[in-house]
Amino acid sequence: MEWDGHDNSGLDFRVLGPVELHDHRSGARTVPSGAKQRALLASLVARAGEALSTERLVDELWGDRPPVRAANALQAHVARLRRLLPDTGGLHDGPRIVTHPLGYLLRLGPASTDAQRFQRLSEQGRAAVVADPAHAAELLRRALELWRGPALEGSGRGPICAREAERLEQGRLTALETFYEARLRGARHAEITEELERLTVAHPTRERFYDLLMLALYRCGRHSEALGVYERARQRLMAEIGIAPGPSLRARMESILHREPGLGSDPVPGPEPVATAGPYAPAPAVGALSATGAGVSDLGREIVRLRARIDAIGREQEELARRFALLSQEAAGPLG
Repeated sequence: MEWDGHDNSGLDFRVLGPVELHDHRSGARTVPSGAKQRALLASLVARAGEALSTERLVDELWGDRPPVRAANALQAHVARLRRLLPDTGGLHDGPRIVTHPLGYLLRLGPASTDAQRFQRLSEQGRAAVVADPAHAAELLRRALELWRGPALEGSGRGPICAREAERLEQGRLTALETFYEARLRGARHAEITEELERLTVAHPTRERFYDLLMLALYRCGRHSEALGVYERARQRLMAEIGIAPGPSLRARMESILHREPGLGSDPVPGPEPVATAGPYAPAPAVGALSATGAGVSDLGREIVRLRARIDAIGREQEELARRFALLSQEAAGPLG
């Protein structure tokens, strides 16, 4: 059964943005006061159903500067947080913070979290991306709309919250990548090039966004720009993390150089892009230049330059491998 992304039955713990509680029945929204209250709630939600020791929670809230009576201070924060949860009249069917021999744990009961809904919608979108890209894009759009800001915003940067925020952010980026893949599969390439341009700027080491942008530009008939994206990716990756593009991105560049059939049917040139300010302004479209022959010569020069760059990178890698082998032999030294 497909998850519809909505749960109007009761309380919702929201962590895809500032941490808060939302009651679907009344519409009431509750934000814990104080960074430590938010960090405590975020930690319990991130590890719902798992007992978190007093030591871990103290470390999460105070780091290396805990108060003198840290356990008592933590107990006081738990008591205040419990008062934010709805009164179930003594029944055990609502969310509860349970005292455990090791510490504390959050039982969600029938309550939900926006992170759970995001995960389920994302999984359904990924499963549908090949068979039904339009439906996949809709599922992923709904998943991404759950985000209200950076995950666990305002909850501090203790170990639990930091790891969970990073995990959720990686999931968001993967969902974004799959969303634009679905749009490409649905022949929406002309609509997404500007969005992908912005994503490559915002996430300069995320190679998948460059890959999707190259394919979108190619299918718009903007071949030289598609090749230029590879060079831009190479420069950014070298500047940011000191490595060249990986095999997948290099393979995409090679397939565009050779105009391989697997890239799709012959792309129809799109309208000439409007020049924008800044260092990443797009070059004129190939279709706009081809009337004078300039587009063909520009593309030829770009191909020659990129091939030379590939050859140079290959030689550098061979030299590095040779030096590594020599150093490894010297480090091993003579046996016996």
